[in-house]
Amino acid sequence: MYVVTLLCAPAEGRLESALVENLRNAWGGGEAQWLSVEEAAEFRVPTMPTNFWQVWESLQSSGIDLVIQETKNRKKKMLLADMDSTMIRQECIDELAAEAGVGERVADITARAMNGELDFEGALTERVGLLKGLDESVIPHVLETRITFMPGGHELVATMKANGGYAALVSGGFTAFTGRVAEAIGFDENRANTLIAEDGKLTGEVGRPILGREAKVQALEEITAKLGIEEADVIAVGDGANDLGMLGRAGTGVALHAKPSVQAQCDVRINHGDLTALLFIQGYARSEFTS
Repeated sequence: MYVVTLLCAPAEGRLESALVENLRNAWGGGEAQWLSVEEAAEFRVPTMPTNFWQVWESLQSSGIDLVIQETKNRKKKMLLADMDSTMIRQECIDELAAEAGVGERVADITARAMNGELDFEGALTERVGLLKGLDESVIPHVLETRITFMPGGHELVATMKANGGYAALVSGGFTAFTGRVAEAIGFDENRANTLIAEDGKLTGEVGRPILGREAKVQALEEITAKLGIEEADVIAVGDGANDLGMLGRAGTGVALHAKPSVQAQCDVRINHGDLTALLFIQGYARSEFTS
């Protein structure tokens, strides 16, 4: 048995009941349940529709995300999340680079690395090298003036924790940012890379070992073992190529507003909804959200 979820971003439009009913009838689904009026609905189907991806594609132009999953074990016990362009809207290293006067060069490397065109570790080393000499005080300045949270993040973490879940922030970015972001949103723990500074200035080096794709998978393994849960009990979310390992291993891996090459390798893709989409696809109604 499968469950189909349709959702949209209220700012982009509304989910029409006629669309939900037409799709439910076409796929022989059960009665539709509204998780949020005009925003999210779900229904169950006995088998995977053969034209699922064609329908998914057709709905994208209408600002509607479509997800199908097995009904078993939908509500997860753990959230494993990327930070940059996932829990926050920005890429922290790009914002630091903008302050250092090398923003365009670094942003280009970041985009290529996140799309899987460059080796992550090499790309990170190169970008951090361009920050050499930057005053360490720029970090809190960037946090205060340039970093904004992705909508729905507080509700996602608070709701999962209110229902017994655990939340871990695992980033290829930097601890100077993940510590503040994790505390503000309510994560139980965070892991990231360390920027090295001497005499108040960045040295252009990053602490070893570098946390990249494999380290995110390692975090998944270590934290689930610590909690005594299975990888199937985890919902993971990210947007870049270095997230693919954890997205593929988690019970539900969500590509959120992700790079095309990342979307192509993920079965759950959210391009229009915000982070509350991760609650809807677990079956939570908006009335059950904790803020």
